[in-house]
This record gives sequence, C-alpha cells and structure tokens, in this order.
Amino acid sequence: MPTLLHPTREQIKLEDVLAALGHPVRMKIVRALASGEETYCGAIETGAPKSTLTHHWRVLRESGIIRLRHEGRRNYLTLRADALEACFPGLLTVVFQGRTEPS
Repeated sequence: MPTLLHPTREQIKLEDVLAALGHPVRMKIVRALASGEETYCGAIETGAPKSTLTHHWRVLRESGIIRLRHEGRRNYLTLRADALEACFPGLLTVVFQGRTEPS
C-alpha cells in the first residue's frame, strides 16, 4: 500500500481547504466527522456513489482537512480539527453551523 500524503500543519493552505469544502459531499463528510472520533468511511452517509467517494477523501486528505488510515480493507477517517483551528481559527465553527443559504 502506498504512503498517503497528509500535509503538515505548516503546509495547509486556506485556498486548498476552501476549495475542498466547496463541494456538498465533502461538507457532509466533514460535518459527519465533527465529533472528532475516528470513523469508518462506510458509516458516513453521503448519498454519493462509492466510486466517487475515493476522490472526495483524497481531496479532503490532501488539503489537510482529514487524516485517512487504512486497516485491512477498511478506511478510517479523522477530522484534523486541531490543525485546522491552529491555522484558521473559527473556520470549523462556521462549517459546523451548516448554513447553506444566506439569511
């Protein structure tokens, strides 16, 4: 299994994070990980076909939003909340509020 890219805290860029969060499926994944607990990827209901979820996980991982870990045939996801809060204070608060329409 190849080594997965997980950017360091210093490598996380706001433009990459915002681009990753700009897709509704990726927002669902991030909100599902809000508890901070490691979650089996199959436990997150996104409504997206399995064939596209690998792409969404890669975008989230490479932007520094999640950590992905392989164990056997399963993938486990964890939100990198500490790194994101250190880089962009308050960003996750806005993401978790879940507002999708202007007031």
